[in-house]
Amino acid sequence: MWLATIPRTPTRRGTGDLGPPYPTSSGRDVFCMNHRLRYGVLAMLLIAALGIPAWAAFAPVDSESRDLVYEIPKGTFARRQAGEKFDLIPAAIRLTIGVRDVLVMKNHDDVPQLFGPVLIMPGQSFRLPFRKASTYLFTCPLHTSGLLTIIVEPEPELGWKRLQWRTEAAVQFAALL
Repeated sequence: MWLATIPRTPTRRGTGDLGPPYPTSSGRDVFCMNHRLRYGVLAMLLIAALGIPAWAAFAPVDSESRDLVYEIPKGTFARRQAGEKFDLIPAAIRLTIGVRDVLVMKNHDDVPQLFGPVLIMPGQSFRLPFRKASTYLFTCPLHTSGLLTIIVEPEPELGWKRLQWRTEAAVQFAALL
């Protein structure tokens, strides 16, 4: 008989009780298994805790588009003529070389709009690419102060600077939500 040849170890020492052929909750095998599972989970968490910041510090910086687009909606000129004070764009715009370094202004209004020295005709758009990290000032009637500051930052370097840049970008994104 083949069943008689299969060795079975008793679960309780010194008794003839063979017990179930699998470890029980009071058995040592389950205890070791729980510790192995815990250590495995802890190892995975440690790898994630070290791996994610390492990726953020050294992975290339990509974006879907290098354009930052602002649109001038229809009726903007009429609202300004009626004396309404509002800002279509923020007082300061931040761009990053190699990531998002082109400012695009689209005029959906019925009248031409002035942006710095450029007159944007109705239905037209104006692209302003930046290649040098610096701070630029423009006259801009689309803002109540009449001035627009564009801060162009260099592409974040590998390591801590890139990790800091990604963290700041994530915080700014979370603040918008």
